[in-house]
Amino acid sequence: MSKLLGAIIAALGMALVLSGPADAQENTGAPNATTTLNGLQLPPPPVPFGGEIGTNTAESTQWWPPRVVPPEEAPNVLLIITDDSGWGIPSTFGGVIPTPTMDGLAADGLRFTSMHSTSLCSPTRAALITGRNHHNVGFGVISEQSTGFPGYNSIISEDKATVGRILLDNGYNTSWFGKDHNTPAFEASQAGPFDQWPTGMGFEYFYGFVGGDANQWQPNLFRNTTQIYPFDNAKGEWNLITAMADDAIDWITRMHQTNPSNPFFIKYAPGATHAPHHPTKEWVEKIEAMHLFDDGWNKLQETIFQNQKNLGYFSQDAKITPWPTDYIKDWDSLTDDEKKLFIKQVNVFAAYSAYSDHEIGRIIQFLKDIGEYDNTLIIYINGDNGTSAEGGLLGTPNEVAYFNGINAIPVEEQMKWYDVWGTEETYNHMAVGWTWAFDTPFPWMKQIASQLGGIRQNMTVTWPAKITDKGGRRDQFLHVIDVVPTILEVTGISAPQSVDGITQAPMDGKSFAYLFDPANADAAPPRDTQYFEMMGQWGLWHDDWFLATKVNRPPWIAFGPTNQDPLNNQTFELYNLKDDPTQANDIAAAHPDMVQKLREMFIMEATRYQVFPLDASVGERVAAPRPNITAGRDEFVYTRPMVGLPQGDSPMLLNSSYTITAEIDVPEGGAEGMILTSGGRFAGYGFYLLGGRPVFLWNLVDLERIKWEGKDALGRGKHTVEFDFVYDGLGAETLAFNDMSGVGRSGTGTLKVDGKVVDSRKMDKTIPIILQWDESFDIGSDTLTGVNDADYTPPFKLTAKLDKLTIKVDRPQLSEADRKKLATAAHRASD
Repeated sequence: MSKLLGAIIAALGMALVLSGPADAQENTGAPNATTTLNGLQLPPPPVPFGGEIGTNTAESTQWWPPRVVPPEEAPNVLLIITDDSGWGIPSTFGGVIPTPTMDGLAADGLRFTSMHSTSLCSPTRAALITGRNHHNVGFGVISEQSTGFPGYNSIISEDKATVGRILLDNGYNTSWFGKDHNTPAFEASQAGPFDQWPTGMGFEYFYGFVGGDANQWQPNLFRNTTQIYPFDNAKGEWNLITAMADDAIDWITRMHQTNPSNPFFIKYAPGATHAPHHPTKEWVEKIEAMHLFDDGWNKLQETIFQNQKNLGYFSQDAKITPWPTDYIKDWDSLTDDEKKLFIKQVNVFAAYSAYSDHEIGRIIQFLKDIGEYDNTLIIYINGDNGTSAEGGLLGTPNEVAYFNGINAIPVEEQMKWYDVWGTEETYNHMAVGWTWAFDTPFPWMKQIASQLGGIRQNMTVTWPAKITDKGGRRDQFLHVIDVVPTILEVTGISAPQSVDGITQAPMDGKSFAYLFDPANADAAPPRDTQYFEMMGQWGLWHDDWFLATKVNRPPWIAFGPTNQDPLNNQTFELYNLKDDPTQANDIAAAHPDMVQKLREMFIMEATRYQVFPLDASVGERVAAPRPNITAGRDEFVYTRPMVGLPQGDSPMLLNSSYTITAEIDVPEGGAEGMILTSGGRFAGYGFYLLGGRPVFLWNLVDLERIKWEGKDALGRGKHTVEFDFVYDGLGAETLAFNDMSGVGRSGTGTLKVDGKVVDSRKMDKTIPIILQWDESFDIGSDTLTGVNDADYTPPFKLTAKLDKLTIKVDRPQLSEADRKKLATAAHRASD
């Protein structure tokens, strides 16, 4: 019987072996058995049992399935990408801000001068981790602007697995530190789903923030999918830039000490230098002592450009686009107060950049300390787009104001924050003049896909064990979509044909690993064509020809008339980047045939990669309807405290009438604390008991606070406190017509206790677009920052018992006549 059973099992095993996943196995069947994969199917099919099974163990042979490991000599990979950082920022490429870590990596490896982004953060990052163009993975814009089209829905589809998933299934330890702006805003709550979080996309460990930016002093911080608060009780002492490096070093330590033979992959994405610019005081003082910016932004541009020439990046006779005086004043024309404020702004920004590079350097040094530096491929990309202009022409103490259409807070008003600029009391951003200078030698900046200042990045690549051309330079055109194919080539891992049974779309990028060889220093680039598009402005690179739409919306203007035909309603520019590497000389008039050819090529690329339909709207899209766990609901009921619900998944009260009713039970001696809050110090609302008295407060982007309050403290027992708001505008639906007429309008608020009116007043204006996005909707206490520092300090827990909290929202509905009127006005504005 046992022989018959063994024969049957052996036959079954032989049948299974025919479809086995492994290319190579070591110590087959032993407890320490390992295997590498052909990688074409992920996860690999189960490995058939290779031992023998009798009716008892004496007649049987044990056999262990092999552990999957990467190919022999596969390196560790450290992929670093900084935020909102233009070509002229790092000292490595001629900037005045010291970046010694990048300098050192460049000296040990290669400098790449022609890496390209998409001109916006999460689109670039989606392309970076998938090897596909940003529209092709649903990220034509950021998730907060997403629309219901395949190229714009902010969903990375299952046929485009990330590099994290590929390396994980091939045996790597994988992790992601810092910014995650690739989880849809409508899937960021604890209700999930979590398949679009880093841990659901192949990164075993995540330590960072979900969203575009974060307060570095008090971030919306997650470990995997659990929100954590390590900064509590550490005001002004804890900073995410340092904490993130600490956590990365800790994770590397655990991986290395647990299994030193296994390679790791890290995506390292600090918040710097995206707003808010939050360096430590120590770094601000270091930069201020250097007096780098005292002569202003015109002189800064000149200095950076000359440095770049001296380093050989550009010829001594190279030219750049003239200073854009139609938009940005010359430094010498500014008032003394403007100069004082703007120098403070840029010193804080530069400190943030230098501080981030320093903390990256701690990780590099740790790799050296544990002997892993030589065998680590380190890709350090400076910027996911050009430097940001989202501070406006004057800068701002609160970036949330910009996204609500307030982009010119007077200098005298901003001076109130001068002494605390960059601390937890600001959500700060610098003035546009510095932005333009930091993108030297290229024109324009973040958001502008048709100009090199928005899309040209620089990069170092270091791999001491393999790259021998120390300090070498490569000028070939590259795009962030080329990074994944490069990583796969150097690790010896194939791009999978299927993942979880789903056939994978081909990679759009091409490996540039061949450029590591000094013999290929002057070889052709990996491709000859690449399109660019962002919010209706677009370009096409082909064999060093670059077709560009002329900038028709400066990026500090987020609201207003929108180009209704962004494919054709454009002024076209043409550049030969081989002869004119700084995009300074428009030759479109002399080459109409080339303009037409490249326009046709753009249409082909746009059709292929899900770029259509083009949409030139910007801020209006933030308030547009999109999937949300609150969608279609106008009543919300809560019976227990709950914190951490992100803005994208919480009830939206903006541009609506609403009633908030709290049924509470006050104990003997009275009560205080937060009933309900959403947002924080830089925009939001709070409904709370202060000294026993009910208060409702709106924080209007930290510029004004409107408060309703009762005169008497609530006595012991059950009470019903209610805030009712009647909105006067047409509502957010007007934004579908690129019209702001229905949003941010006035309304009347009424506070009631047990059915009796205790306070009523009219608000002349309301927040039109968005609350502070990195703060959550909290019931029963207040996480992170409070909406009114003068009244309370978080967490400000509610000491009354919450029996029931009800929110009813009455959103305005447009009539058919309203829609026709708005549509007509939109077309006239576009024309």
